Amino acid sequence: MSAVTATISEDKMGARTKPATPDEGARLGFRLTLPAQILVLFISAFPLLMQLYISVTDWSPLSGIGWWNAWEMWNSFANYTDLAADARFWSALQRTAIVMLVCVPAEFLLGLALATLFADDFPGKRIFYSILLMPMMVVPAVAGYMFFMLFQSGGPVNDILSRIVGTPVTIAWLSDPNLALIAVMIADIWQWTPLMFLILLAGLVGVPEDQMKAATLLGANAWQRFITIVLPKMKTIIIIALAIRVIENFKIFDTLYIMTGGGPGVATETISVYIYKVTTQDLIWGYVAAIALAILIVLSIVAVYAMKRMTKAREVPA
Repeated sequence: MSAVTATISEDKMGARTKPATPDEGARLGFRLTLPAQILVLFISAFPLLMQLYISVTDWSPLSGIGWWNAWEMWNSFANYTDLAADARFWSALQRTAIVMLVCVPAEFLLGLALATLFADDFPGKRIFYSILLMPMMVVPAVAGYMFFMLFQSGGPVNDILSRIVGTPVTIAWLSDPNLALIAVMIADIWQWTPLMFLILLAGLVGVPEDQMKAATLLGANAWQRFITIVLPKMKTIIIIALAIRVIENFKIFDTLYIMTGGGPGVATETISVYIYKVTTQDLIWGYVAAIALAILIVLSIVAVYAMKRMTKAREVPA
């Protein structure tokens, strides 16, 4: 009798400790995360669907009807055809691309140089480290006002240039259509190089020290160590840093708007400033929704490309 009881107990224990199959584990995981998935879906999907709905109408707050009745002002895809023929939109997109193509490489190279410098110890490193990160902590609107003052005709920038060349310099940085965008890009590089530096430094200190020492013993110089060890190890972190700054540059607004307001004329009107003006001045919200959706698609392509490159970089054996 006792042997039978023991066998039954062992069978029960065996049933209890039997590991779950992968399908059972997946179903359990799905059920446990279902509330969070519904919440995330609502947060991300609802605004997107609402934007898509508004973008095929002529609805605006001045129409006198609620957004839920915007279907009464249905215009099919007229907003999208108007967008394709909108020269001001394409000019703003071009200026945004110029800012991105200048600022992101400059911030990357400066950030990488500083990260390489700060990877080694030197006297006063902590103090310089704090000073270096300070621009990133400044509110973008405040940074915009600072650079607005710096680039005034009688401001510190022209004063320094006057002392260097020995004659009075009165360059109208912010009112010259050819120079205003340069001033904006200098402000952006000043403020966001520390972020690039911080991300790259995190990747740099993660490079295995034993591999660097082994390469040194084998006679590799600093450049060879950087190309053969450091760069491959930092590939993923570099892609992340570049993707973040590319996406953020598409949304440049605060600093630029404080400094120039998109002017003179439309000389510094990037896509964010253009959307802001169309939203607040023209109040054609259906058209704004179409612009925002087009930009979202472009940024999504950038994000997907970055993710693919990142995955590919991680698959390459170190």
